[in-house]
Amino acid sequence: MTYRVVTHGSNGEIMTRDYESEQELLLLHTQIGIEDCSTDLNLRGKPVFRGLIGPIPEGNCIARYESPDVFEMLTKEWSAPRRKRHPKKVG
Repeated sequence: MTYRVVTHGSNGEIMTRDYESEQELLLLHTQIGIEDCSTDLNLRGKPVFRGLIGPIPEGNCIARYESPDVFEMLTKEWSAPRRKRHPKKVG
Protein backbone atom coordinates (compact mmCIF):
# COMPACT_ATOMS: atom_id res chain seq x y z
CA MET A 1 0.00 0.00 0.00
CA THR A 2 1.12 3.54 -0.79
CA TYR A 3 0.67 6.31 1.79
CA ARG A 4 0.01 9.71 0.20
CA VAL A 5 0.30 13.00 2.13
CA VAL A 6 -1.23 16.11 0.55
CA THR A 7 -0.37 19.56 1.94
CA HIS A 8 0.03 23.16 0.80
CA GLY A 9 3.53 24.26 -0.18
CA SER A 10 4.99 27.61 0.83
CA ASN A 11 3.76 29.12 -2.43
CA GLY A 12 0.19 27.87 -1.88
CA GLU A 13 0.38 25.04 -4.40
CA ILE A 14 -0.86 21.60 -3.44
CA MET A 15 2.07 19.31 -2.68
CA THR A 16 1.76 15.52 -2.84
CA ARG A 17 4.29 13.09 -1.45
CA ASP A 18 4.05 9.31 -1.54
CA TYR A 19 5.55 6.91 0.98
CA GLU A 20 5.95 3.18 0.41
CA SER A 21 5.65 2.18 4.09
CA GLU A 22 4.09 3.25 7.36
CA GLN A 23 7.59 3.38 8.86
CA GLU A 24 8.60 6.22 6.50
CA LEU A 25 5.54 8.18 7.59
CA LEU A 26 6.14 7.46 11.27
CA LEU A 27 9.54 9.16 11.02
CA LEU A 28 7.82 12.44 10.10
CA HIS A 29 4.44 12.35 11.87
CA THR A 30 3.19 11.41 15.33
CA GLN A 31 0.72 8.54 15.38
CA ILE A 32 -2.24 9.18 17.70
CA GLY A 33 -4.35 6.13 16.96
CA ILE A 34 -5.51 3.66 14.36
CA GLU A 35 -8.42 3.72 11.94
CA ASP A 36 -11.03 1.33 13.28
CA CYS A 37 -14.33 2.35 11.72
CA SER A 38 -13.74 2.97 8.02
CA THR A 39 -16.20 1.37 5.62
CA ASP A 40 -13.15 0.69 3.42
CA LEU A 41 -11.74 -2.44 5.02
CA ASN A 42 -8.30 -1.78 3.47
CA LEU A 43 -7.97 1.28 5.75
CA ARG A 44 -8.84 -0.44 9.01
CA GLY A 45 -5.81 -0.66 11.24
CA LYS A 46 -3.96 2.10 9.35
CA PRO A 47 -2.39 4.84 11.47
CA VAL A 48 -4.08 8.14 12.34
CA PHE A 49 -1.62 11.02 12.65
CA ARG A 50 -1.66 14.27 14.62
CA GLY A 51 -2.24 17.21 12.28
CA LEU A 52 -3.46 15.14 9.31
CA ILE A 53 -6.94 14.13 8.18
CA GLY A 54 -7.15 10.49 7.16
CA PRO A 55 -6.67 7.84 6.11
CA ILE A 56 -8.93 8.47 3.12
CA PRO A 57 -9.23 5.86 0.36
CA GLU A 58 -7.81 6.86 -3.01
CA GLY A 59 -8.12 3.96 -5.41
CA ASN A 60 -7.43 0.42 -4.26
CA CYS A 61 -3.90 0.75 -2.94
CA ILE A 62 -3.51 4.30 -1.60
CA ALA A 63 -4.18 5.60 1.91
CA ARG A 64 -4.41 9.38 1.58
CA TYR A 65 -3.76 11.88 4.35
CA GLU A 66 -4.44 15.62 4.01
CA SER A 67 -3.51 18.65 6.03
CA PRO A 68 -6.61 20.31 7.53
CA ASP A 69 -6.41 23.30 5.15
CA VAL A 70 -6.20 21.07 2.06
CA PHE A 71 -9.05 18.92 3.37
CA GLU A 72 -11.23 22.01 3.89
CA MET A 73 -10.40 23.44 0.46
CA LEU A 74 -11.02 20.19 -1.42
CA THR A 75 -14.24 19.52 0.52
CA LYS A 76 -15.56 22.98 -0.40
CA GLU A 77 -14.68 22.39 -4.06
CA TRP A 78 -16.30 18.95 -4.02
CA SER A 79 -19.51 20.18 -2.39
CA ALA A 80 -19.94 23.38 -4.45
CA PRO A 81 -22.91 23.28 -6.81
CA ARG A 82 -21.90 22.73 -10.39
CA ARG A 83 -23.40 24.57 -13.27
CA LYS A 84 -25.36 22.39 -15.60
CA ARG A 85 -24.37 22.46 -19.22
CA HIS A 86 -27.19 23.05 -21.62
CA PRO A 87 -26.88 22.04 -25.25
CA LYS A 88 -26.71 24.96 -27.65
CA LYS A 89 -29.81 25.45 -29.66
CA VAL A 90 -29.25 25.43 -33.37
CA GLY A 91 -31.52 27.47 -35.20
